[in-house]
Amino acid sequence: MLLAALGLGLAVGLVIGALGGGGSILTVPLLVFALGLSAQQATSGSLVIVGVTAVVASISHARGGNTRWRTGLLLAAAGLPASVLGTRLNQLTDENVLLLIFAAVMLVTAAGMLLRSAHEHDPEVLDFGAPARGGATATAARAPGATPAARIRPAVRLVSAGVVIGFLTGFLGVGGGFVLVPVLVIGLRLPMPVAVGTSLLVIALNSGVALAARAGQSEFDWAVIAPFTATAVAGSLLGKKIANRVRADTLTRAFAVLLVLVAGYVAIRAVVALS
Repeated sequence: MLLAALGLGLAVGLVIGALGGGGSILTVPLLVFALGLSAQQATSGSLVIVGVTAVVASISHARGGNTRWRTGLLLAAAGLPASVLGTRLNQLTDENVLLLIFAAVMLVTAAGMLLRSAHEHDPEVLDFGAPARGGATATAARAPGATPAARIRPAVRLVSAGVVIGFLTGFLGVGGGFVLVPVLVIGLRLPMPVAVGTSLLVIALNSGVALAARAGQSEFDWAVIAPFTATAVAGSLLGKKIANRVRADTLTRAFAVLLVLVAGYVAIRAVVALS
């Protein structure tokens, strides 16, 4: 069991470090089907694993200047109430229903990853107050002559994404990077390294809020969670180096295929258990 936790944690950390999210979506199925935790135990344990890993990885990205602090804090603040609500609903949901919902989210994630891979090399930048490449001031929303709607749309996107990510973190124990990174790249037009760094900041903050909401109400199997977390942290640092050497779209597409396969397995197991 210890060796399995160490190996699986390393794999999840590699994905989180390389893709800025997505690895967390594998954590719950691995904890349930490979390590024997219940769905509720797995979602709580996932928050510890993903939260700690995101903290370490985000520090590394922040040192490289790849974090938009204002954007990240706004996203986390928007998701705080939704994270608490998701935590409460998690405790009221049947375990197999929870796994079915998880499988559906994995399929949506795979689609989002493929969409993201189509925009990996977008050169434009759009962020609140952040300098664009070449030194130009940020956003089209702040450009002279921009309409009120053009000024409001980026904020609406951020708040909406923050609410969705906060809810998913509380309900399913996932970081939400698989939703957030495409939003930052496609919707706000941040370059990929900045989207990854900002995503990790939000994941760390959301995980902390969701864990606080579960305090005293959840069981944590530390014999599994501790070694899984330790190797996930190591893997996240290694994953960042891999990301610098392998084409991001190649990594993304391969991971999307893996998600589809795992989602199918999870859905079949949950349906069989319900019937």
